[in-house]
Amino acid sequence: EALVLLVHDDVSGCGDIVMDEKNKRFTLGGKEYREGDYISLDGSTGYIYDGVIPTVDATIAGEFGRIMGWADKYRRLKVRTNADTPKDAAKAVELGAQGIGLTRTEHMFFDPDRIAAFREMICADTKEERIAALAKIEPMQRADFEGIYEAMQDRPVTIRFLDPPLHEFVPTEEADIRALADAQGKSVEQIKAIIQGLHEFNPMMGHRGCRLAVTYPEIAEMQTRAVIKAALAVQARHPEWTMVPEIMIPLVGEVKELKYVKDVVVKAADEVLAAADSEMKYKVGTMIEIPRAALTADEIAKEAEFFSFGTNDLTQMTFGFSRDDAGKFLGSYYDNKIYESDPFARVDQIGVGKLVDMACKLGRATRPDLHLGVCGEHGGDPSSVEFFHKVGLDYVSCSPFRVPIARLAAAQAAIKEEKTEEEAAKAAQVELEAKVAAAKAALKDASEKLSSAAVDASAELKDIAQAGIKSLLAGWEEAKKTFGENRK
Repeated sequence: EALVLLVHDDVSGCGDIVMDEKNKRFTLGGKEYREGDYISLDGSTGYIYDGVIPTVDATIAGEFGRIMGWADKYRRLKVRTNADTPKDAAKAVELGAQGIGLTRTEHMFFDPDRIAAFREMICADTKEERIAALAKIEPMQRADFEGIYEAMQDRPVTIRFLDPPLHEFVPTEEADIRALADAQGKSVEQIKAIIQGLHEFNPMMGHRGCRLAVTYPEIAEMQTRAVIKAALAVQARHPEWTMVPEIMIPLVGEVKELKYVKDVVVKAADEVLAAADSEMKYKVGTMIEIPRAALTADEIAKEAEFFSFGTNDLTQMTFGFSRDDAGKFLGSYYDNKIYESDPFARVDQIGVGKLVDMACKLGRATRPDLHLGVCGEHGGDPSSVEFFHKVGLDYVSCSPFRVPIARLAAAQAAIKEEKTEEEAAKAAQVELEAKVAAAKAALKDASEKLSSAAVDASAELKDIAQAGIKSLLAGWEEAKKTFGENRK
């Protein structure tokens, strides 16, 4: 029986654990834990508890349900969930999710019934061998997608294609390596050489995401067929629904690589739809998780029909550190007031946020109807949700149990914005009234000055006229005198 971790998505590392992987044990808080022991983790706080703590399913009812109803009335942002199984999807719907913003297809490959076929694909020597191995996986993926579509009941579902590097799927135990060698008809040494060849010094920035699809387009072809066939099957069972599959290409940093993978996807999708004589619509978009993608979002939007910000990786690549290792030094940064909060828990609005805002504006300048969302765990953090509301995203996506938090935060952001707009309108009205009053006062003052000037001018003109008349009379008398003298 494996070690059970009752863990929330927010918990991504624990630097205090002393791990002894070889002997399948670790030490924490002065106590040793072995494989088969139970511990419980509080996903919100990160606290670890010895043993199993009884839990109950989260539900929305009573007063809490009323508050959530009010929140839905006021919020603009839609709230989706990150879910990889029908069970998670159903729970998210129960908690108010309006769709899925991220389905991680790689999680499906770790199932014991599937990992062998996927390892067969990894160890294949030729494209034909890879296609044969992928053909075993396709019906499994299709069944997964059908289950998720059914659970979401006509709500939008975004499916991300394979993202992690392939070395995460290969065996590490000697017995598993030997079993793989036997299944592949290879020697143990050959399998070990393949595994060693997959090793990378920095896997986070290595052969993963869309780079896998560029190298092995047959993987994207298989996943596309599984997505479209699943959607067609569910549509046939529920003709009242309108299925519009959303396919998301991960880790894009250059528009040409997105176009390359998108062409593979479109070709495969259109072939399936043509064979089914279907006019079903589908969308192809990308995750914005590399800074270069955000900086060139106007170019990326020429190919992408939607953006989903993968703020986990975007934060890692913008800050230049891994969230799995950052716990070793972030404490010192908090103590010295360099960072006020964990950038992986609360989005960095100054740096990462600037990239998000820039990508939104650049993307919509190219494609005004571009759909924008976020699928990192920041989508469940209240302060981050408020920021995403401000920059104009259409939705946030988070783990199922954070959906109610996101719904409430989205409503608070909308109300706060409305209040700010009302206050700004009132301030503008006060300013306008002050300007009108000032203008009236200025006009009154000018009118009085003009009246005074007119009176002064009239008096002056009267004096001038009288002086002129006196001068004329004097001149006339002098002229008569002179004329009389000349006659004599």
